Amino acid sequence: MERWRRAWREGGMEALRSSGPANCPTVTDAQFAVLEDQLGKRPSAHGFKDERWTLVHVQPVIRRRLCLPLSVATVWRLLKRHGWSWQAPARRALERDEDSVELWRKEVWPRVKASRRPTGAGSSSRTRPDSP
Repeated sequence: MERWRRAWREGGMEALRSSGPANCPTVTDAQFAVLEDQLGKRPSAHGFKDERWTLVHVQPVIRRRLCLPLSVATVWRLLKRHGWSWQAPARRALERDEDSVELWRKEVWPRVKASRRPTGAGSSSRTRPDSP
């Protein structure tokens, strides 16, 4: 308590402002620029067989290049804070059959979407029969 009071007397409200959690290392803009440069390369350039960047792939890149041991959750928060998001494929699969998709949307989806509950009056009691 006295430490906070002393900080307030010496530095005012700004001295009491949080500098973030003690166990979460901060990544500077220069460090993040290095990370973005590394992520600009293919994952295979970093030794991964899969050609997709995942959080589990980004984590060791951060550990090796920035010397920071971040958890997968912290990696996600870091990327999100810098404007990175989930990525969708740039193009549709070659095997996609548009006619089948459209048929499914028109015929199957309405049945799947329909309510499972019967419409009309009824009773939830097991002893009383449904009213006509």
